[in-house]
Amino acid sequence: MSGFAALAITVSSGVYADDIYKWTDQDGNVHYEDRPSGQPSEERLQFSYNRTDNVSVQNRVQTRRDATNARLEARAEAEADAQTAAETRASAAEKLAKCQEYRAKLKTMLESRRVYRETADGERNYLDDAARAEARSKAEELIKETCGQ
Repeated sequence: MSGFAALAITVSSGVYADDIYKWTDQDGNVHYEDRPSGQPSEERLQFSYNRTDNVSVQNRVQTRRDATNARLEARAEAEADAQTAAETRASAAEKLAKCQEYRAKLKTMLESRRVYRETADGERNYLDDAARAEARSKAEELIKETCGQ
């Protein structure tokens, strides 16, 4: 078994080329090979490398993870801000609609001779002068609260 392992290591070490040769054929095609071809345009390429430091690789990976997490957090924050802005716009639109409704009611109370409230069964309950003044005062307060005036 140990002989087989030694043979496998010996055979596989030949797979990795020590030298790389580059040459160009007559048609202008560039070729790369691990053995010299004997072509006149052939040149031997020089390679050098340093062993990879595992700590620096881990640091680069962590830096990329941190950058990815920062982008995801920024995206989530932007989406939350957009959601908040949409809710704010919806709230402002609702407030404006209420303001217009209260102003219309006040206008009706000021311009109409007789003001009434509808009861739960659909009947009209006409307001006397005191109830009308109270309803108008309440409408003015609602306008101040809602419309900011």
